Amino acid sequence: MIGGLPILLVLVGFLTWLVAHRSLRPVAEAVERQRRFVADASHELRNPIASLRTQLEIAVEHPQLLDLEGMVDDTVRLQSLAADLLLLARLDAEPETPADTPVDLVAVVREAAGAGVEVAGPGVEVETPPELMVGGSGKQLGRAVENLVANARRHAAGEVRVVVRREGSSALVEVIDDGPGVPAYERERIFERFVRLDDARSRDEGGAGLGLAIAREIARHHRGTLTVHDNPTGGALFRLTLPARVSGGGVGGRGAQ
Repeated sequence: MIGGLPILLVLVGFLTWLVAHRSLRPVAEAVERQRRFVADASHELRNPIASLRTQLEIAVEHPQLLDLEGMVDDTVRLQSLAADLLLLARLDAEPETPADTPVDLVAVVREAAGAGVEVAGPGVEVETPPELMVGGSGKQLGRAVENLVANARRHAAGEVRVVVRREGSSALVEVIDDGPGVPAYERERIFERFVRLDDARSRDEGGAGLGLAIAREIARHHRGTLTVHDNPTGGALFRLTLPARVSGGGVGGRGAQ
C-alpha cells in the first residue's frame, strides 16, 4: 500500500485535472467570446464618440462651423448601436423565449416589412397566408424581420420580397432579394457579430454588422433557425424557421395543419 500510494495519488490528481479541464472548457470558450465581443463593441463605440467630440471641440472654437446635422446623425448611430449591444447582451443572458404567448406572425411580418421604407431603396412585396400563429415575443420577432428586410434592401438591385408560409409543423419567413447573393463559404460567417462582407462599405452605410447576428439569436431564442440560401432567380434568400402553433394552443407537434 505504501509503495502504491504515490502512484494512486498521481492517478487521482491526473483524473481530477482531466475532468475539471473538460468541464471548464465550454466556460473558457464563452469567456473568450465575451472578450472578443467587448473588444469589438469598444471599437465600434469609439468611432461615433470620437466624431462627436471632434465636432464639439470645433464648435467651441468656431461656433459658426457647428454641424448640427452631422452631430444628430452620429448621436442616432450611437444610440442605435447601444440599443443593439444591449439587446445582444440580454439575449446572451436570458434562456429561450417562452413559447406559450401566441403571436400573429402575419401581422408581425407586415408591420416589420413596412418599417424603414421611407429610407431610399427598393420597395418590399409581402406575400402571406390569412393567418399563421407562432409562440414567443412579437417584438423580438418583429425586430428579426426588420433586420432581414433592411439587409435585403441594402443589397437588392431592385426587388425585395417577404414570403410567409407554413410547411408541416413549421412557420417560414423568407426574405428574398435580387442582389449579388452570399457566397457559400460566407454563409455562416455573416451571422457573426460585427461582420461586414463588403470591406469597402462605410460603417455609416453598412451598419455595425450586428443585424444578422441579432436576427439569428432571436431565432434561436424561439427554438427556430435562420439560414441563407441562393435565390433561384439570383440573389439571396434568408429563411427564418419557427415552430408553428397548433390549433389547441401549443407549439409545433406532429400532424399540425
